[in-house]
Amino acid sequence: MLRGTMKTLALLFLLCFAIVPNAPAGGSYFEVTYAPSTRTNELQLGVTYRLWLPANVKTVRGVIVHQHGCGVGSNKGAEPGARDLHWQALAKKWDCALLVPAYHQGEKDNCRLWCDPRNGSNKTFLKCLVDFAAQTKHPELANAPWCLWGHSGGGFWASLMQTMYPKRIVAIWFRSGTAFGAWVKGEVPRPEVTAAAMAVPAMCNPGVKENGDKRFNGAWTGTLDMFKAYREQGAPIGFAPDPRTSHETGDSRYMAIPFFDACLAQRLPSRVGQPLRPVDMKQAWLAPLLGDEVQPAAEFSGNVKESVWLPNARVAKAWLEYTRIGETADTTPPPAPVNVKAVAKGGAVELTWDAEADFESGLKAFIIQRDGKDLAQLPEKPVNRFGRPLFQGMSYGDTPVAPLPEFRFTDTTAKPGEKHHYSVVAVNSVGLKSKPAAAR
Repeated sequence: MLRGTMKTLALLFLLCFAIVPNAPAGGSYFEVTYAPSTRTNELQLGVTYRLWLPANVKTVRGVIVHQHGCGVGSNKGAEPGARDLHWQALAKKWDCALLVPAYHQGEKDNCRLWCDPRNGSNKTFLKCLVDFAAQTKHPELANAPWCLWGHSGGGFWASLMQTMYPKRIVAIWFRSGTAFGAWVKGEVPRPEVTAAAMAVPAMCNPGVKENGDKRFNGAWTGTLDMFKAYREQGAPIGFAPDPRTSHETGDSRYMAIPFFDACLAQRLPSRVGQPLRPVDMKQAWLAPLLGDEVQPAAEFSGNVKESVWLPNARVAKAWLEYTRIGETADTTPPPAPVNVKAVAKGGAVELTWDAEADFESGLKAFIIQRDGKDLAQLPEKPVNRFGRPLFQGMSYGDTPVAPLPEFRFTDTTAKPGEKHHYSVVAVNSVGLKSKPAAAR
């Protein structure tokens, strides 16, 4: 139960660089691809990085990295990742870039050629930041700090990046993956885990159905063992098991995004280029491991070294909901669409608009209104195989499913010569509606 105050609560070869035209929601897209290298300690696989920058951003304060897992399907699924409206909302709030890598891993390629960054993926990652900095004309991007989100092999990658570049990492989200178990068993070289690495806030997020699963049990035990080992040393790390899922990412974004939001608020410096600020332990909440209650850290009476660390009261509330039922609540409506336009075309009326995702709950659909009455919903039946139905359907690895829907609707029932007033209403994933936005 809730307690305390919660009760009231260039060694690599550049193949191509492309600037992709703006999407309707605004912002700019960039893409860079590197060829595989045959040199020792360089990446032996090709990789494409896709970057989104918010419109009119003056200074880039950080980079949100969304790293896919192992396998051809994960690589392919990551391709539309930079166009994810919900992750863009987080990036925009903090003047950050959204960066989504996609490694060109074949069916027979060893995933650790890239998910162990010491095999060269760290070098391509740093290189892409330098190249993007030049192409976007944001030199600060090359040295900006990172939030690392990693699924499966992506979590493996992030855990080793944590040991290599701890002073550049704002926070890490480990979705069903870490290299901790592999280095403990001697499967990969054991890194040095410094005090600086231990100071990076992190959240372990396995699926409960992975526990005991023949294929995915290691994702559960690996993240749990890492949590216990790091928390014993006082690291700000939490454990948020997803009760609904196995290895798929499910609705984890509704917990991951507020977690990063809290860490960015605490850690980003007031001036770009300054060191990251330490975690504010005065805001921390704690919970027993696999427990069902949370408390402000100052009121926690259990064993702190075995407790789940949470960065603030808001994340503590979300953690309590998420670990119980696999989702989080939201009582605020989404922002209304903007730039709504209605144009007569060939005997029909075409509506277009711009929209941003609800920060708490994303976007489920849009309701098209004509003369004050509901005319249609876009999409008519939102789907999502792995979580809440959304405007952008989600993949196994928390990325939008292609082809991506457009902010566009054509009213073919309007008769020539008739005059109508059109509006568009945004609906978030919990069903709350925005105010109608009238078309010009």
